[in-house]
Amino acid sequence: MEFINLNIEGKNASLTINKEKSLNALNKKVLEEIDHAIETAANEEVRVLFIEGAGEKAFVAGADISEMVNLKSAEAKKFAELGHKVFSKLESAKFVTIARVDGFALGGGFELALACDVVYATEKSKFGLPEVGLGLIPGFGGTQRLSRSVGIHTAKAITLSGDMVDAQFLHAKGVVYKVCKDLEEMNKETLSYAKRIETKGPAAVSTAKMAIQKGFGLKVSEALILEQQEFALLFGTKEATEGMKAFTEKRKAEF
Repeated sequence: MEFINLNIEGKNASLTINKEKSLNALNKKVLEEIDHAIETAANEEVRVLFIEGAGEKAFVAGADISEMVNLKSAEAKKFAELGHKVFSKLESAKFVTIARVDGFALGGGFELALACDVVYATEKSKFGLPEVGLGLIPGFGGTQRLSRSVGIHTAKAITLSGDMVDAQFLHAKGVVYKVCKDLEEMNKETLSYAKRIETKGPAAVSTAKMAIQKGFGLKVSEALILEQQEFALLFGTKEATEGMKAFTEKRKAEF
């Protein structure tokens, strides 16, 4: 792959967007390579995928405007469809996705982070959806995922102004799980988080992720039925049997 580095170490993998000169801007080629990397990680039975940007300035500073400027409406629709396809695949992956945001996460970069399961960020990080300043709106899910994360009024305030907000603001809103002092601390914290996930039942983790993700779009009554069904289906599996047996025997489960 030309713009994506995928490094797999055991059950963990890191996907690095490597376009430092353009602040890791997303274009068609980059999105296609991210899509391929997600498929590769799934085939390798990765448990946790870290997503990060190369360099010290940005996670992803947005979509590649130089590629977008000459798009016609039909072409723009296909570009948006590609972004939605890739981010939805990331969102529904069985493995856990962790965004490591260090620097700017703007436009498509913010949308990429919102599609991840867990977001870590350094103190210097800035987030925003500046598309209205270009005469556009977010096209990779930003208007929908942000409103579902921070509430409709805060999402409007951020999106309609194009203002940037810091990591602490989004931590208070529940988007950023933890704000770290710097990149070194963030890498340490995210690796520790991944190790905790690795000690848990693989099917249980992926099922819990699916239940939260799918249930969020349902009526509460329907979502509760979904949880009951998925809860019951795990019983009798080797994983659940081992987990509960280990607990009663006061030993570490071997998944």
